[in-house]
Amino acid sequence: MTAGEAMVSPGATPDVGDPEPAAAWRSRDLAGLVVGLVAAALLRIALLPADGSPDLDQFVGWAHAFATGLPLGQAYRLDLSFPPVMTSVIWAVAKAAPVFATAVDSTDVAARIALKVPASAADLGLALGVAWLLRDRPRLAVAGALLVAFVPVTWLLSAWWGQFESIYVLLGLVAAILLLADRPLPAAAALGLALMTKPQALPFVVPFAAYTLGRYGWRRGAVLGAVAAVTAAATWLPFLADGGPARYAANLAHYQDGMFAVLSLRAWNPWWVVQELTAGGSFVADTAPLVGPVTPRMVGYGLAAIGALGVFLLGLRRPTRDGLLLGLTATVLVTFSSLTTMHERYSYGAVVFLLPVALIAARRTRAAWVVLVAAVTTNLVAAVPADRLPAVLVEGAAALWPPGCAAILGATAFGVAALRTPEPRTLPERG
Repeated sequence: MTAGEAMVSPGATPDVGDPEPAAAWRSRDLAGLVVGLVAAALLRIALLPADGSPDLDQFVGWAHAFATGLPLGQAYRLDLSFPPVMTSVIWAVAKAAPVFATAVDSTDVAARIALKVPASAADLGLALGVAWLLRDRPRLAVAGALLVAFVPVTWLLSAWWGQFESIYVLLGLVAAILLLADRPLPAAAALGLALMTKPQALPFVVPFAAYTLGRYGWRRGAVLGAVAAVTAAATWLPFLADGGPARYAANLAHYQDGMFAVLSLRAWNPWWVVQELTAGGSFVADTAPLVGPVTPRMVGYGLAAIGALGVFLLGLRRPTRDGLLLGLTATVLVTFSSLTTMHERYSYGAVVFLLPVALIAARRTRAAWVVLVAAVTTNLVAAVPADRLPAVLVEGAAALWPPGCAAILGATAFGVAALRTPEPRTLPERG
């Protein structure tokens, strides 16, 4: 078996009309991929000690509690805002790294490093996942992997900032890869795990449901939905005896209705525009009535539901590789653009899911991806506290919010439009 044959699975589903055969992988393709990923790993290792997100203090505090005797099953006695999978990751890190027996906040460099490792490793998993989706075009597969590995969005969030977005996005990407390889049962299980990693994975359900129903029909789709639900429910088993689900719901309500109850938590979406124009940069509550009992939060839920329905109906008509990936892109951006209380990093998944389509689509899609990356990266930098990066850099990025908001909203519209009207693909140059 050649390297090229090893990278191809017969169950993959490209868009109809994609005629070109797979190209063989050569040693220089594999070497480029390996060398690039090693360089990406070294970049992350260099960034791990950095004092990134202020949230790291809270993360270290949770890990310290686990390291000093709190059982996993009693995790939700803490103010944890993560579902079971992410909670279990933090517990595992706490048990594996002795530093958490004494570290109580992120001033301990070893504690920062340990907590950043899982998401940084997930970055490399995302790179490999994109390469797998492009495996029949080796040059583009290597390019896609290296773009994911080196684009600032990924290493800024994981290795420097210390957030966990790449973990649930990786599980979503794995679910997509399995589904496109005609492995729907493990795909449904992977989706269930993604949903129990961070709540921001919930929009993934929409394109997965559309693809599943469009390709397999309602009966089998119901079975796969049940598998995802059972997998998600099973992750709660260690926490049931201590009332974990109820405690988690109370924690979420505390965050959602307390410190996060604002129009936008620095996410460049239409609510940020309203907040900037009406309050000059100050946060505005999203629970104040607009008309009667209707609040901005309710409006956001309504807009997100309408957008999700549109993505579902379009995806239902296009159960293909590009349809699934564009559906994931669109639903992430629709949610980001519609809901209040959004953080700046919640658009991250769209950067990953759009790339495998952009690299083989027409020029407009590649341009949309570049614009999206630029806007999301600038949004992330603008949200960084002034003591973490040079003030001139943060202030310069923050001043770009008008074109940044327009770019992300434009990418949202483009994602939905591309799902509705497929673009012709450009064939990669062979050689």
